[in-house]
Amino acid sequence: MTGPTAETQKGRYAKPLPTSNLSYSDVVPEFEPFEGVAESEVTPRAFAPGGVLLEALKINMCQDVNKPKHYTTDYYMQNLVVRRGQEFVMQVTFNRPLAPEDDFHIEFTIGSDPSPNKGSLVMVTFGNRGSSSWSGRILQSQGTSVMFGITPDAAAIVGKFQVYVAISTGMGMQRTKRDPTTDLYLLFNAWCPDDHVFLPNEAERQEYVLNDEGVIYQGSSSSVVDRPWTFGQFERGILDACIFVLDASQMPIYDRGNVVKLVRVGSAMMNSQDDNGVMVGNWSNDYSMGKPPTSWTGSTKILLQYANTGVPVCFAQCWVYAGVFNTFLRCLGIPARVITNYNSAHDNTGNLKTDLLFNADGTPDRRNTRDSIWNYHCWNEVMIKRPDLPPGLEGWQVVDSTPQETSDGFFRCGPAPVIAIKEGHVCYPFDCGFVFAEVNSDVVYLKRDKYGNLTPFRVDKTYVGEKILTKAVGSQQQNNITNTYKYPEGSAEDEATMARAEGFGCERDHSDVPEDDLSVTVIVEPCVIGQDVQLVATFKNQGKVLRNVTAHLDCDIIFYTGVVASHFKDITFDVTVLPYQSYSVPFKIPAYEYQTQLSSQTCLRFIVSGQSDNLHVLDLKVLELQTPDLKVTLNGEPLLNQEMGVKVEFTNNFGFPLRGVNLSLEGAGLIGPKSKYYREIPPQATITWQETFIPWLPGLRRITALMDCQEVRQPVGKQCETEQHVLVIPPHCQQVLASCDCQPACPDNAPMKKEEEEEEEEECPSKKSLSDGIGLVQPATDDDDRQDFGCFPTLVSG
Repeated sequence: MTGPTAETQKGRYAKPLPTSNLSYSDVVPEFEPFEGVAESEVTPRAFAPGGVLLEALKINMCQDVNKPKHYTTDYYMQNLVVRRGQEFVMQVTFNRPLAPEDDFHIEFTIGSDPSPNKGSLVMVTFGNRGSSSWSGRILQSQGTSVMFGITPDAAAIVGKFQVYVAISTGMGMQRTKRDPTTDLYLLFNAWCPDDHVFLPNEAERQEYVLNDEGVIYQGSSSSVVDRPWTFGQFERGILDACIFVLDASQMPIYDRGNVVKLVRVGSAMMNSQDDNGVMVGNWSNDYSMGKPPTSWTGSTKILLQYANTGVPVCFAQCWVYAGVFNTFLRCLGIPARVITNYNSAHDNTGNLKTDLLFNADGTPDRRNTRDSIWNYHCWNEVMIKRPDLPPGLEGWQVVDSTPQETSDGFFRCGPAPVIAIKEGHVCYPFDCGFVFAEVNSDVVYLKRDKYGNLTPFRVDKTYVGEKILTKAVGSQQQNNITNTYKYPEGSAEDEATMARAEGFGCERDHSDVPEDDLSVTVIVEPCVIGQDVQLVATFKNQGKVLRNVTAHLDCDIIFYTGVVASHFKDITFDVTVLPYQSYSVPFKIPAYEYQTQLSSQTCLRFIVSGQSDNLHVLDLKVLELQTPDLKVTLNGEPLLNQEMGVKVEFTNNFGFPLRGVNLSLEGAGLIGPKSKYYREIPPQATITWQETFIPWLPGLRRITALMDCQEVRQPVGKQCETEQHVLVIPPHCQQVLASCDCQPACPDNAPMKKEEEEEEEEECPSKKSLSDGIGLVQPATDDDDRQDFGCFPTLVSG
């Protein structure tokens, strides 16, 4: 079914809302007669002061002056990119010097049917004429050339504007011809106090807006895995791709200055569940119709593929959604970061308890268990003001694009104020209750008897939301932000928060489970794929009576979502524990028992349960298997626009061949996404892959290499991470290469043409693992006065 068009709606005053920024058929007329002037009288010319009509001959958007002031130098595009709420300059060359009687203005239009009332047509005037919400001033006039200062409104529409100079004649307005080279991209501005995305700390602005690479945390709470991710928000075509996403959502143009509405639309558009958005989710083992989620190294290829085809990209899981959404947000100027919540609850009934069911013999009841606890779940936070909410609810807001539950009819989540989640104010929009449950749910263990009756035997209030991490500002270290989401478990503040959430309708578990004097604890040693797993189950008796325990060890391979992929081992054993004593039982799980069933999952879950008379005890541990290393080395001088080389090596130390191996390589500002395919890598064989590249952005940067194959698919872990720091120096800074305090800058860097993605196929040895060579963006120097443009470019007389 097609949507409304101007033709089908011409019998109505209400036209279809303009929703396209990048492509529309409307053309602003070069000459527009004044109201009441008959067509027969229209002429685009009239008398002017001195008898010479004023004409605008040339528009110069002064990119060399504006981009450094607006922190947009890194955007790989020909047009000017600036941030709203902050002055930029443009130079107009006329056919003669300006006279006081000249009547003209500069127009900025966005979308079809632009309207001053909607903010999509902005007329910036000078002198005594009334102006729009954008202000303008003449900064310098020299002969026929005039330098104008334009300050967009801090709440202006974000997107791609067309620019015209309009001159009033006797009969109408004469505009300059349409010139795509003068089009202007306007972004949100974290440096502007009046913008709703304002971020006062410069180091945080450098991290959350300008850093084009980062780390996404995976694994488990006891074994955190760092996955390098290339956001690449400055790469060629990415800004247009982000605008394309908004166009595809059919979000009205005039709403695109509202950051709350925009991030909510973006949350829905990252998934394809109900609106043909950017990515298709897939949590199975079958990725034959696309790429496995574990094979992506960054966001750029995904966004460009979607923008070029309009077809959702296959496939994604939560960290891919979060990584791509982070690129989208930072590219548009919104401060954003990726968050990982360990032991994240997903309760289908929407309350504050997660029910895990067990059979009478202590084995998991997989058939009837519907709730799940994800080993980890990734979402995003954005730093925005919330004028739609009471004061105090601004700041970091949760937005989640992974399709889990619907919100107002679409698969999306947020923005939800983090402070509201911490305080239990789950009544505020959007989706605070859902996020609150993800980090605060109680885990209730229930045993089913032969009649189907359920009896709770344990309640764990600390497991869910055990650890919440994000990347630290200015480093690769972890930043534990759990205390921003919740108070310490069991504290008075925590109890008050939970009671408050209940008061707003959240159901909480109040099962009366007596304290037992018998407990069990499971400890699992870290393990590399292919090694035997060592674990110990320790039973502790704190009572006066000897305990004879019938125990059971359940071994599963699970998806990171907590769903069982395959069950591979059961052990039943008996233990006698003396009063006030502990008894430990060691287990060795041979590698061959789990290795053949791994497929795309590398998480093992071990559940030890025990029963003594009427007492039931249980403990579970999740083990994220580690992967071997990729070796990444660089060669050549790290100089801007000069060729360098990168080499990726891997040796297959597994006792079996790796088949269908895909090797990927990417580095923001260094090298675009590249890939190489190996049909098979025999045991003990070594592969070497070499590429050349030309750095086009200065600073301390990173190259990420990743490997994925049919036998073993797993996110990059800390153990498979190879760091290579690339300090790219502009030619005029080479003399200070040895200075640790030198921050390379390149105001005159002309972007080199980057290499397109290539994919090659090569027979012979190869490896499975994922890894990267790393370097980081250094913070740029902050300007004390962002409105001081210093010296203007030389004005050229016409």
